[in-house]
Amino acid sequence: MTPRTASAIADPLFIAFQQALAGRYSLDREIGRGGMGIVYLAREVHLDRLVAIKLLPPELSGDQARRARFLREARLAARLSHPNIIPIHAVEELEHFVFFVMTFIDGETLEHRVRTRGPLVGSEAVRLLREVAWALSYAHGQGLIHRDVKPDNILLEVSTGRVLVADFGIAEVTGDACAAGVAGTPEFMSPEQALGDPVDARSDLYALGATAFFACSGRLPFEGGTATELLARHVTEAPPRLTSLAPSVPRTLASLVDRCLAKDPLHRPESAQWLAEELNTALEKRREIPAALRDFVKRGARLNGGGTLLASVAILPLVAVVTPMTSAQVGWMTFGFGITALPFGYFVYAAERLMDLGFTHADIGPAFRRELEQAREERSVARQARRTRLERWLSGGIRVAGVSGAAAFAVGSTGLVSGSVADAGVLSMVIAALGALGLFALRGRHEDVETSMWSKVWLGRIGRAAFAVAGTLLGDRARTTTMTHRATELALGMAAEQLFASLPADTRHALGDVPALVQRLQRDAQRLRQQRDDLQQALAEAHDATAPAHTDLRATCDQVQVRLGESMTALETIRLNLLRLHAGSATVEGLTTHLGMAAELSADVQRLIAAHAEVEQSLLAPRPALTPA
Repeated sequence: MTPRTASAIADPLFIAFQQALAGRYSLDREIGRGGMGIVYLAREVHLDRLVAIKLLPPELSGDQARRARFLREARLAARLSHPNIIPIHAVEELEHFVFFVMTFIDGETLEHRVRTRGPLVGSEAVRLLREVAWALSYAHGQGLIHRDVKPDNILLEVSTGRVLVADFGIAEVTGDACAAGVAGTPEFMSPEQALGDPVDARSDLYALGATAFFACSGRLPFEGGTATELLARHVTEAPPRLTSLAPSVPRTLASLVDRCLAKDPLHRPESAQWLAEELNTALEKRREIPAALRDFVKRGARLNGGGTLLASVAILPLVAVVTPMTSAQVGWMTFGFGITALPFGYFVYAAERLMDLGFTHADIGPAFRRELEQAREERSVARQARRTRLERWLSGGIRVAGVSGAAAFAVGSTGLVSGSVADAGVLSMVIAALGALGLFALRGRHEDVETSMWSKVWLGRIGRAAFAVAGTLLGDRARTTTMTHRATELALGMAAEQLFASLPADTRHALGDVPALVQRLQRDAQRLRQQRDDLQQALAEAHDATAPAHTDLRATCDQVQVRLGESMTALETIRLNLLRLHAGSATVEGLTTHLGMAAELSADVQRLIAAHAEVEQSLLAPRPALTPA
């Protein structure tokens, strides 16, 4: 135990409180002080365990009404039993002291964590907020509103990393940070609480949004010189979007935080439980990618190995030998073949290796996205997430030099003008190439340019073609494995295709092209997921949540969500009916009916996607780059 300091021993309140507790608790030292009370580290004598004791400020304990309410609220909080809520062991009044005893948590507050080591990133922030949402959901279910959710009331346990919430229901009783007759902490107070109106669970969600904003950006959504000024800003001003201050924060998390900070409680998440489920879904999407896919993304998918580099270098001597023996045209054809066929051959080889392990082209998308997301998180720690002005200028200059150089070279090569024009064109293209290398290096400070480039190659036509050729070469050798990282629609679709392939040939012929329908439903589900995410982002970024356009956007998002659920149900139905067909408990005619219904659903989804194409285009349009701070 840490020795008592001289200042603690000299404190009359410390001495008087220790005398009142003698024989039951041994006070060690003061570990916190604020409007809500004084917290002491102590040892419970009979059980020989460390505890934290929160003492109601002496100037408040003399008010009998406030004293009674403090005891009532603290006893209600003591009934809470949840892994993410600090347990209260006892609530007592002893002589003129009013206090409660709770478990001592060896850790630090979220406030201290962010102030000393910077904002949270990625899954760390999502996990923390999910656990706080779990705690709030449980307390709300017991009829208890926290009223003072803030970083100082969220503790991070050192040994386990567990997140715990403290001080349920106490702020209103103590009148902490009392301003304009309201209780709470102004920096995290909901508009309705700031106005002194009745509060409910959605007020806690606003405070959690402000806490999350601070945890992810290191900044408060509103700042002011006085408590009154802060409260006024919470009531009247729209908060900045989280992505404007923390661009590396995952889009789903930023959207949820911005939604929690809505002025109107009706526009916030419907409950803490709903919020926790959304955060849990976001965590599940970031689950571990299999080692084979990680290796493919980092090494196997790239033409930067020793063999591919040597093959590229060997092309030039080969062209130099072939050209004198044949003609310049054959030399150019050899060069073209070398720089296209050889890389594609490697792509087929890499795809074949991956497919031999049971993976498909659909599996590499999540792997590339996870790698890029992880790179953004790592660069955000180094504060290198923003594009600089020099990069924008250099990018424009490269385009001008490259286009003008190519044009000059093409004109000069015709012989209609002097050869110096072609030389100037070559020089411009060389300058553009050098500039591109410099830009590549600069962008690498805040963006994983190489991974981004290879993801576009593999997720585009070239990658799909390589997997198609590899699949043809493998034939029946391709093995199947259960991959938990796959999106549900991909897992269902692959299972349905495998079941269909194992049916007798005459049954497959009677059913028609089931794999094509399954793949169409898969694509529908993926498009709908993307469209839903884009719409949710647009909702989060909307400045006026009461505008008719916002309402229309919300209705569209709900419609897309419904269609996504229907597409998933159609895939599941096809899989189950194929299973029943194998078991002999279903007929081809019955399955054909379900296939027809699924085809109609897919057609409806296509019309829905087409109807929202204009909205989707506006959402995906590039936004202005942020200028450096």
